[in-house]
Amino acid sequence: MFDKIEELERRYQEVEALLSDPSVISNQPEFRKLSREHSDLSELVAAYRRWRKVMEEITENRELLSDPDMKEMAEEELQNLGSEQEKLEAEIQLLLLPKDPNDSKSIILEVRAGTGGDESALFAGDLFRMYSRFADLNRWKVETISASESERGGFKEIIASVEGEGVYAKMKYESGTHRVQRVPETEAQGRIHTSACTVAIMAEAEDVDIDINPADLKIDVYRSSGAGGQHVNTTDSAVRITHLPTGTVVACQEERSQIKNRAKAMKVLKTRIMDTLLQEQNAKLAADRKQQVGSGDRSERIRTYNYPQGRMTDHRIGLTLYRLDSIMAGDINEITEALRAHYQMEALKAQSEA
Repeated sequence: MFDKIEELERRYQEVEALLSDPSVISNQPEFRKLSREHSDLSELVAAYRRWRKVMEEITENRELLSDPDMKEMAEEELQNLGSEQEKLEAEIQLLLLPKDPNDSKSIILEVRAGTGGDESALFAGDLFRMYSRFADLNRWKVETISASESERGGFKEIIASVEGEGVYAKMKYESGTHRVQRVPETEAQGRIHTSACTVAIMAEAEDVDIDINPADLKIDVYRSSGAGGQHVNTTDSAVRITHLPTGTVVACQEERSQIKNRAKAMKVLKTRIMDTLLQEQNAKLAADRKQQVGSGDRSERIRTYNYPQGRMTDHRIGLTLYRLDSIMAGDINEITEALRAHYQMEALKAQSEA
């Protein structure tokens, strides 16, 4: 294990030197790629260097055991150093797990109302606000790509891009069916209703990830509908793009500019196609080893939000929190960190059993 880390440390030093090279600095795509690699390696290298320092101190204290005046202090120090060594080795094991290449990427977020009619659409709006506030807390940028509003409020469907460093790493386990239990405002008898929404989190495709043949696209332009004033009704600014080989259809009418709508629609199209390819690859991997670790399968019910009890339960890890108000206000870091830790441990188990 440590031979591999020393090799990675040498690569870290090499990348560090390259980042100060004027020819690399002037080549922005290369500079960004190396900066990302440097960032990915920095935590592991720092942990390894701390471990190496601890091992040196352990050796020094063992030598002091033969000195009667220093023995008691050395034994106490060795006990503390031994605990630190164990923690660092566990941390290094986690850091050595294969990294998801999409972790540093921005995402396309899709929230859709499911069973429950108007109440489901209202809950879709609540979920979207929760994620928007979480994004604000992390200083990410949220931009709506398309939205289909419900008559009573909320959304039948809303699609947005969330841009920032490491968005996918924090958000990827949110994919799935989210269930809400509460008394609707229209419910005269005070009965609790259950409704559901589905959330899809997809790593945003970059131009280097996927190449689409323009001949495979059917592009339609039409007049936008909904709020927006006279301009909306007089200009063919809305865009619908169909990817003929897969039948994937994406529409965007949020912007007044046809060019901007087309760019947004292409971004979602590429992301959906790449996500489909990744799902297929994951399914093959799962079939090969019979169990897929951390799939975040979006068809499963992953979480319940119970308003009468002020409770949120994540069914995958058995996490229950009684602070629903703060969660719906975007304070979901505890949940995302618990999920990340759980799936890391699952991956470690799978690695040790392989």
